Amino acid sequence: MSAPSPAPPSRPRVVFGLLPLPERNQLAQALRTETVGGVILLFAAVAALVWANVSGSSYAAVSDFHFGPAALGLDLSVAHWAADGLLAVFFFVAGVELKRELVAGELRDRKAAALPVVAALCGMVVPALVYLLTNLLGGGSLTGWAVPTATDIAFALAFLAVIGASLPPALRAFLLTLAVVDDLFAILIIAVFFTDDLDFLALGGAALGLLVFHLLLRAGVRGWYVYVPLALAVWGLMYNSGVHATIAGVAMGLMLRCSRREGEEHSPGERMEHLLRPLSAGVAVPLFALFSAGVSMRDGMLADVFTRPETLGVVLGLVVGKALGIFGGSYLVARFTRAELSPGLVWADVFAVASLAGIGFTVSLLIGELAFEDDPRTAAEVKAAVLIGSLIAAVVSGVLLRLRVREYRRLEEEAERDEDESGVPDVYERNDPAHHLRMAAIHERKAAEHRALAERAGAASNKPDSPA
Repeated sequence: MSAPSPAPPSRPRVVFGLLPLPERNQLAQALRTETVGGVILLFAAVAALVWANVSGSSYAAVSDFHFGPAALGLDLSVAHWAADGLLAVFFFVAGVELKRELVAGELRDRKAAALPVVAALCGMVVPALVYLLTNLLGGGSLTGWAVPTATDIAFALAFLAVIGASLPPALRAFLLTLAVVDDLFAILIIAVFFTDDLDFLALGGAALGLLVFHLLLRAGVRGWYVYVPLALAVWGLMYNSGVHATIAGVAMGLMLRCSRREGEEHSPGERMEHLLRPLSAGVAVPLFALFSAGVSMRDGMLADVFTRPETLGVVLGLVVGKALGIFGGSYLVARFTRAELSPGLVWADVFAVASLAGIGFTVSLLIGELAFEDDPRTAAEVKAAVLIGSLIAAVVSGVLLRLRVREYRRLEEEAERDEDESGVPDVYERNDPAHHLRMAAIHERKAAEHRALAERAGAASNKPDSPA
C-alpha cells in the first residue's frame, strides 16, 4: 500500500490584500465624506489661527460667550458647547462605525482584526511613552501623556486625497479601521482619566436614559421626535454627572443595530451614519476646530514648542511615536502570524501610512484642553504643539508616499481594469465562468479585427501600381 501523499503546504495569509467588493464600495463612500469634511476642517483650523492672531480679543470674546439654561447646569461658553456638545455627534458616529466594524467589517474576524487592533494599541502606547520619557528627562508635567495618542482620520484622509490619491484601497481601509479603534481607546482614556468628581444621581439618570434608548430600539420604535429629546436628556445628564458628555454619544452609537435583516437595504446604524456623518464631518468637527485651534503665536509661543518638555513630548509623540508604534505593531503581527504583504506592496508603504496617522487634531486638542484645564498658558502651547506635530507628520508621510506614487498608480489601474465592461473590476471575477466566456468573446473579436486589418493591408500591398 503506497504511503499517502503529503498535504500541500498552506498558503500564507496575505495582509493588505484585495477587499471584498461591498466593503470596497462602502469604503469609497465613507472616504468621500471624510475627505470633504477634512477639507472643511482644514479651512476651519486656518480660520481659527488667523482670527486668533489678527484679532485675539474678539476671538476670546466669542469663545468665552456663555449661553444655555443655567438651571440645568448648562450655561456653557461657545467653546464648551463645541467641545462637549457638537463633539458628541462626532463620537456618536464613531460609535456607529465601531459597531459596524464589529458586526460587519474587518473587526468581526478575530484574525483580520488583530492587525488594526494591535497597530492602533501600539500607536497609542508608544507615543505616550515618548511623551513620558521626554518629560521625565526634561522635568516637565506628565499630565499630557494622552495628547499625542489620537489620530484625526478626517485630516488624514483629506491629505491622502491630495497627496496619495492612488494609495491602494486596502491601505486606506487599514487607516480607517485603525482610526476607529484609535477612537475607541481615546474614548476609554477620556472616560477613565478625565472624569471629574462624579454626581451619582445624574450618572444614574443618564444610565436610565440609555436603558430606555436601548429598549426603544429593541422594540422597533421609530421617530426622531422620540429619540432626539431622549438623546439630549441623556447628554445633559452625562455632562452634569462629571463624565465627559461625549461618552453619551458613543454609548448610543454602539446601541444601534448595524446588521441587516431580511428585506433591509440598510441597517438602522447604517442609515443613521449616512444621515449624521455629513453633519459630524462638515459642521460639528469644523466648529470645534474653529474654537479650539485658535492659538496666538505671539510671545515666543512657537519657539516654546521645541523648548518646553510638555510641547516637545507632544511633537515627538505624534511624529516619532505614532510612526514607530503603528509600523512596529503591524510588522510584529505579520511576523507572528506568518502573513505576507499583498503583491506590489512593501513595508515602506505601511511606514508611510503609519507616519500619516501622526496627524492628531480633533481628539488631541480635546485631550489637551482636558489635561491642562487649570493651566491656560500650557494648554495653548500644547495646542500649538499638536498643530506643528501634525504638520510635520503630514510632510513626512507626503514625501514617503510620493516616492511610491508610480507603483500605486500601476496597482490602481490593475485593480480598476474592467475589460469585459461588466461594471465589476476583473480582479473580482477571476473565478466566474461567465467572466471567462465574456473575455474569450472579446479576445476572439479583437483577433478577428486584427485579421481583417492584416487582410486589408495585404490586399493593398499586392494591388498593382497604377500607370503613371
